[in-house]
Formats: sequence, C-alpha cells, structure tokens
Amino acid sequence: MPSIKIFSSLILIVLMHGAIAWLCNQPQDAGPDVPAGKLRSLSFAPYHDGFSPITRKFPLPEHVQQDVQAVADKTYSIRTYSARGGMQPTPAFARQYGVDMMMGAWLGDGHPENRIEIQTFIETANQNRDVVKRLIVGNEVLLRKDMDIDTLIGYIRQVKQATQQPVTYADVWSSYMQYPQLFKEVDFITIHILPYWEDEPVTIEHAAAHVEKIVRQISDKARDMGVDKPILIGESGWPAVGRQRGAAVPSVVNEARFIRELIQVANQQGFDYNIVEAFNQPWKSHSEGVVGANWGLLDIDRQPVFPLTGPVMENPDWLSHFAWASGLFLLIAITGFRPLQTLSLSNMLALLILAQLFSSCLVNQADLLWRTSYSIWQQGYTLFMVAANAAMAGLLLHRCYTLLSNNPVAERYAQALRYGYLFFAGLAVVKTYLLAWNGRYLSFPVEEFSIPALGVLGVAICFWLSQRRLKIDFAELTGSQVRHPKEIWVGYLMGFGIPALIIGETYSFVSAYDFIQAHPDFMAGLPVALGYTLQNQQLLNWLLCTLLLALPFWPRRAAHKALA
Repeated sequence: MPSIKIFSSLILIVLMHGAIAWLCNQPQDAGPDVPAGKLRSLSFAPYHDGFSPITRKFPLPEHVQQDVQAVADKTYSIRTYSARGGMQPTPAFARQYGVDMMMGAWLGDGHPENRIEIQTFIETANQNRDVVKRLIVGNEVLLRKDMDIDTLIGYIRQVKQATQQPVTYADVWSSYMQYPQLFKEVDFITIHILPYWEDEPVTIEHAAAHVEKIVRQISDKARDMGVDKPILIGESGWPAVGRQRGAAVPSVVNEARFIRELIQVANQQGFDYNIVEAFNQPWKSHSEGVVGANWGLLDIDRQPVFPLTGPVMENPDWLSHFAWASGLFLLIAITGFRPLQTLSLSNMLALLILAQLFSSCLVNQADLLWRTSYSIWQQGYTLFMVAANAAMAGLLLHRCYTLLSNNPVAERYAQALRYGYLFFAGLAVVKTYLLAWNGRYLSFPVEEFSIPALGVLGVAICFWLSQRRLKIDFAELTGSQVRHPKEIWVGYLMGFGIPALIIGETYSFVSAYDFIQAHPDFMAGLPVALGYTLQNQQLLNWLLCTLLLALPFWPRRAAHKALA
C-alpha cells in the first residue's frame, strides 16, 4: 500500500510538471511574417567562439565565407564595422553570394590606427563599387567620447572626396541631436535606435512606435536646418537573453516580435533599417554582460534563435529540460524510496513537490548558466555553482525529511547546511551591492540562488506540517546548535542591500543624459525613475530571494514577524 501511494504521487507530480511546462512553452504569435523571409540589412561581425577583437583574435577567411553564406538567404545587405581585422575578404564573398554591403570604418582614439583604417577603407570601397553600396565612417565615436566632432567631420570629408558611394556617420540618435552639424556633412543620416537601451527603457509593446517617433523627431530636426536627406536606422534590435531594464524584458519572443513589428513600421513609413545583428557575439559579454552577447538572429553555433516567419517558441528545448528534471526527480525518489514510506500522505507530497521544484531549478540553472558562460572561468564558476546548488538541494531535502518524520538531524549534515547557507548568503551580499553600485551590465542571479531561497520556504512549511509552528531562525533552518553571534550581520547586510539596490537602480536612470533632458526637474523625474525600477520583475525576484535568505539570520522576533 505505501508503494502504491508513492508511485501514484510520483506520476501525479510528473504529469502536473509536464502540463505546466507544456502550457508555458506554447508557440506564440510574434507578429506578421518578414516579407519574403529576408531583411533589408543585418549587422555582420563574423566572430566565432574563441575569437574577439578585444584579444585581437580576428575572423579567419573561412569564417567570413561561412558566415556570408549563412546570412545570404536572410538578408539583402550586410553592415560591417571595419575594413581590417580579418574583414578584408568580405567584399569578395558578398559578391559571390549575392549580398550587398554597407561597409564601415572603425575609428577610435588613436590617430595612427585611424589613418591606416581610413586608407584601407577608401581603397576597399573604390575596388568594390559593385558590392559596397554605402560607406559608414565611424561607429558611436562621439558616444564613446573617442573623438571630438571636428576631427570626425574631417574624416567624413576625406572619405567623401576620395570615394563615389554615399557616406554617413553612425551613432545613437541623441548624438545627432547634440551635434546637428552632422546633418549637413553626411549624404544620409544614420541613427541607432535601441528601445531596450534607451535611458528611459521602452516596453516591447511600444518599441516599434518608439522607433517611428524618433525617426520623425530626427527628420523634423534635419528639416529645421534645411536638410532633407534619407534616414537609415543603422542599428535596431532586441536582446533574447539577459538583464531586464525597467519593463523592457529580454526574451526570444520579444526579439522576434520587435524585428517583425519594426519591419512593418519601416515599410509603412518608408525608412530604411539595419538589424543588429546576424550572430550572437560572446566577446561582447566582456563589456556588456550577458545581454550584450545575445542580439543575434543566429547563435554562436550559427543556428537560428527564432524564425522570421510563423509562431515563435521561447524555449524550443523545454521538452528535454522537462525530461532531465523529471529524471533527476525520479532518481531522488528512488534513492529515498524507503524513507518516503514512513511519511504520511501530506508530508510525503510536500517533500516530493519540493524535490521536483529543486530538480527543475537545478536543470534550468545549469542550462542558463552554461549557455551564458563565455570564458573558461565563467564555465568553471557554472560547474561550481551547479554542484553547490545540487549539494544544497540534497541537504535541504534531508533536513525537511527529518522535520516531517520527527527525527533528529545528524550534526555533520546540519553543519554542512549551515556552511552552505553562509556561503550563499555571503555571495548574495556581494552580488547585491555590485548590482547596486554599477549593475547596468550585470544580470540578476535569481537562478543561482533559487534553491537556497526556496529551501527557506520549504523548511518553514515542513515546520508547520510537523509541529504547527513557524520558526525559521538560522539554527532551526539548518538543525545545527552552533551559531556565531556575528552571523546576524549577514542578515543585516542583506537587509540593507534591498534599499541600496532600489536606490542604485533608480539613480542609474535619473543620472542618464537623455533622462535629464526629458526631466530637468530632479524631484519631478525621481518618481518616474523609481517607477522604472519597480517595473523590473527580475529585480523584484532578486529582492525576494535576498529577503528569504536574510530572514533566518535576523533576530528571531523580527524573522518570525516578517515570515508571518
């Protein structure tokens, strides 16, 4: 009879998990199909895994050829960012596969390098007029403050005099507003509009309309100066993975939706566009975090992130994740089959549900962290964190079993759980204050701490089921009788980190240039910035994790009051 009860519970939990996973991963409507399944233009940077301009490990000719071929059926044109650095063969391969080019010259803060780049740029443009249709002199040079406006204009004029193709300069749209003299220097206006990165982040629902509004704003500014020139959106896109900003949520479905809606608006309004970008760029994580590496139509293995036509799935691998999580859950149940027979039905269900939650968290964490690990040390960190979370899951399940079965916990397990929570709590303190201090490119590490955070709730529920009381201080959480008086400071540091993160995130908005231009009155702009902060669901989830981890370290009365 106990065996039937256990098997029935296992089947029920697996079926419920499967139903939830299936419902959450249905194909979604991402807007109208891209006409002919092809884009007008794609940013093209053929950096494969292990290659990076930061380390000066540039693409090989075979990489360039493979990647031009990979995008030839997805775009009519490609935009490049440099005439050197492994990009020299690009015009020949573009010609071979029937793709036009907008060729860029990379300008930085070093005059000798710029001089060589411009010389190569001019020579390549003149030798490949049949395929190089437009020229872009510099990319976000003014935004990075690598060069003053007069020097930049000098380079633009030099290229215009030496070539026959239309010449432009590419930067964020606000740079053209700051330096309106650019309107008269270029043959066509090239602006970057990235709703996710705006100083006031734009939701996916309003992103395409925002692009249209900015294009009109730039067009009006140019006409006020007596300039009537074509406008190219030189970069626009949406990230598939990474840190949320305000209500701007990175996701695969949102990336597909934005691109499709942008193309629809561009076709209706008659302006040109270039989508950023063809491939995910792991090297960008060095300066822009996980979110910077995940703007591509194709991943680092050159597989589609999403289709340009038809419905889109957020996680096409959900079935394999479900299988791994269910397999891990069943392994836990088989290992603990005999102890499970001693529990009542309600207690057994509580323990099994917690085991299933831990299994799902562990699989999702391993998948996300590994996919977003772009270096040896990041991969090492991922392996360590997955192992640490697996150990915590095992210790927490053992602790919950001892509570539900009214058995004492072995001191060695209690001590291991104690040290585990001290480690995760200390790491949470570090990550919270880093996010508060300068978190623009740092992801919220909810997945890394979901098991310890859920464990606090799990132990609290087990206390209630077994003893009809809610007591969740650190000693009772771990079952250990050892407690250092200074451990309370871990709880205080995490508690102080909650308002610190809210303040830090809000300050990142109110101190941004475009935000200040839109809200010159600080006190009037503050509620707006705070609103962006509190719309961030990832941030709120992290604060909840932090709060749950902090509770056991607080004085007993405060912790029990907060939990109640």
